Amino acid sequence: MRILHTSDWHIGKRIAGRERLEEQRAILSEIADLCESERIELVLIAGDVFDTFLPSAEAEDLFYAAVKKIAAGKRAVVAISGNHDDNVRLTAATTLSEEQGIYIFGNSGRVPRLSAAGSIRAADAGKSHILFENERGERTFVHALPYPNEARLKETKNADESYFDKMRRWMGEGERCNAQGDPSVFLAHIFVAGGKVSDSEREIDLGGARAVPLGLLPRCDYAALGHLHRRQSFADNVCYSGSIAQYAFDEAGLEKSVNVFCLDRGGVHDLRRIPLRAGKQLVRLQADGAELAEELLRRYENCYIELTLRLREPLTSAQVRGLKEANGGLVSLIPQVDEGLSSFAAAGRKQLSAGELFSEFYKSRFQSEPSQELKQLFLSAMEEAHEA
Repeated sequence: MRILHTSDWHIGKRIAGRERLEEQRAILSEIADLCESERIELVLIAGDVFDTFLPSAEAEDLFYAAVKKIAAGKRAVVAISGNHDDNVRLTAATTLSEEQGIYIFGNSGRVPRLSAAGSIRAADAGKSHILFENERGERTFVHALPYPNEARLKETKNADESYFDKMRRWMGEGERCNAQGDPSVFLAHIFVAGGKVSDSEREIDLGGARAVPLGLLPRCDYAALGHLHRRQSFADNVCYSGSIAQYAFDEAGLEKSVNVFCLDRGGVHDLRRIPLRAGKQLVRLQADGAELAEELLRRYENCYIELTLRLREPLTSAQVRGLKEANGGLVSLIPQVDEGLSSFAAAGRKQLSAGELFSEFYKSRFQSEPSQELKQLFLSAMEEAHEA
C-alpha cells in the first residue's frame, strides 16, 4: 500500500501578524498533486491541523477544501488531533467526512464508521485503530494516538498513573487490536525524547516531563509522528515529517517535505522525503548600516525576512521606512548599535548633558526621539534624585 505522511499544518498560523492562508492553500494543493503523481492510497496527518483551538472560519474552510481535494474520492485519509487542536471541534464533521474516506481521531473514544474510497476500504475500526484493505488484498493497520488532552490525562479511574504508565497503557490497548499481525503504522502526536525542537513549537510538554522514550513506542513497521517541526527520524522507521512550512526563523534554510513509502508484509519499502516548494522561505540577514541593508533586502523577493542591522548610531524613522520599502517581506528588524563607534560611546558621553544622554539612550532603544514631555519628566526625576 502506498502511503503519504504529513503533519503540523498549523492552518491559520501567522508571522508577525501577517496572514499565511493563501501560502498554506498552495502547499496543501501541492500535497494533493503529490498524492496523484505518487499514486498514494492512504494519507496520514499526524496532528496540529490548526494553529489554535478556535480557528477562523477561513482556516476551517481551507482545511475542509484541502482534505477533500487530497482524498479525491479515491484514497483514505486519517488525521489525529494535536496539542494545538480542539479535538472536539476537529472531529465535529466526522459523520460527513467518513462517507468520503476521511477519518479523524480525537480523544472522544468514538468508533469510526466503515466506508470505502475508490480502491481502498476501511475493513475494521475501533476507538484507537482502523484497518484498511486495497483491491490487491494489501492491508494496513493504523494505530492512532491523538495528543492527550487534559481530560484524558486526568482520567479519574487511573488518577495515580504516571504519564509514562498512561502512555504505555494507551499504546498497549491500540497494539492489541492488531490481532492478525497486519503491517502496521503508529500515528501519534507526541514528543519523543531526544527530538530537535524549533522556536515555533509551544514550550509546553517539550521540556521533558512528557517526553516519551523511544523504547516505549509500540512495535510497528512505521511510526508517523507529529509535534516537532523539524523533519527527523529515529531508527529509520520512526519519523517526524515536520511542518509543511517554515514557521519560525530558526527554521530558515530548512527544507520542508512529506514522507512517502510503500508498506506490505515485508515492511517499509522505498521511503522517500519529497520536498514541498510552494511555501515562502524565511531568511535571516545581517548588514552593516541601513544603505547596505536596503541593497541586500532587494535580493530576497517573496520571502519573510529577519534583519540584524549593525549600526554606528540609532536608525532614523526615514531609514526604517526605507528598509520596509526595500522589501515588504521584512517582518523582524534587530538593530545593534556599536557603542564603541556611536556618539553614545564612553568617550562621547562625557561631553553630553543629562538630557542629551537620555535622548541618545532612548533613540538607541526605540529608534525615535523622546517627546519633550518625557524628556522633561526624566530631568525632573534627575533633579529630585540629586536633592534627596
